[in-house]
Amino acid sequence: MDWYLKVLKNYVGFEGRARRKEYWMYSLINLLVYIALAIVEAMTGMVGDSGMGMLTLLYSLAVLIPGLAVSFRRLHDIDKSAWWLLIALVPLIGVIVLLVFACLEGTRGDNRFGPDPKADEGGVPATA
Repeated sequence: MDWYLKVLKNYVGFEGRARRKEYWMYSLINLLVYIALAIVEAMTGMVGDSGMGMLTLLYSLAVLIPGLAVSFRRLHDIDKSAWWLLIALVPLIGVIVLLVFACLEGTRGDNRFGPDPKADEGGVPATA
C-alpha cells in the first residue's frame, strides 16, 4: 500500500525514475480498487449503459494523472522517452511493447533522467 500512496503523493512527478516494484505495486492495487468498485456497483445496480458506473468513472479520473506520471517515470527508468507511451495507440502490438518495457530492469546507475531509484531506496547499489 505504501507504493500506491507514494505514487498518489507524487501525482504530478513526471520527471525522474520509477523502479519496477513501484510501478507494478501501484498497478496491482489500482486493479484491486477497480474490481472492488465494480463489485459494489454491480451489487447496488449503479452500472450505466456503458458498462461503467459512476464510482469507477470518478476513480478513473482521479488516478489518470498519477497513472500517467508513474508510467512516464517507469519508461525513464529504462532510459526511454515518455513519448514511447504513444505506441499504445498501435492496436495490440503497442500494448505488448509497453508491457515488455514495464517488465525490463531499469538502467543501473544514473541515466539522462536521473539517479538510480534502487540506490536511493536501499536496493542494489549502482556499482553492483
